[in-house]
Amino acid sequence: MLVFRIVHKRYADSLFASGLEGRWNSEGKKVLYTAESISLAYLETLAHRKGLGFNKDFKIMIIKIPDTVDFQIVTSSELTKHWRDFRNYSACQKIGDIWFENGEELGLKVPSAVVPENYNVVINTFHPDFKKVKLIDVLDFEPDERLEQIIKQYQS
Repeated sequence: MLVFRIVHKRYADSLFASGLEGRWNSEGKKVLYTAESISLAYLETLAHRKGLGFNKDFKIMIIKIPDTVDFQIVTSSELTKHWRDFRNYSACQKIGDIWFENGEELGLKVPSAVVPENYNVVINTFHPDFKKVKLIDVLDFEPDERLEQIIKQYQS
């Protein structure tokens, strides 16, 4: 399985996990957030950056996860009604933290809050199979400036 990340170039040469809190992990849980497509990775990054600051310093990471590793899959129907609201991270973090602590599966496949019909893959960097995850390519990222301009119009 190929997954994708869009990151600043200083982080694009390794599978680095900061341990910062995210929707599916609490502080200190070192996971990598990836998307099942480049376009979803872009939308996720756009949402988190509020559409600002893209430039030629960003890269697309292409990551290979072996087909032999296990994933826990979470569907939208399993989640609370308002799981996508950024103020409701705790419900998703509880699921992600349990998955991380159990350590049974390398990946947690979760619906995207931006496009719930598509999936992100959260990767546990402490799982024994993490050594099988490979960064196979890094591409230049040059997004269409029109999307950033549209978002800037609606920000106060």
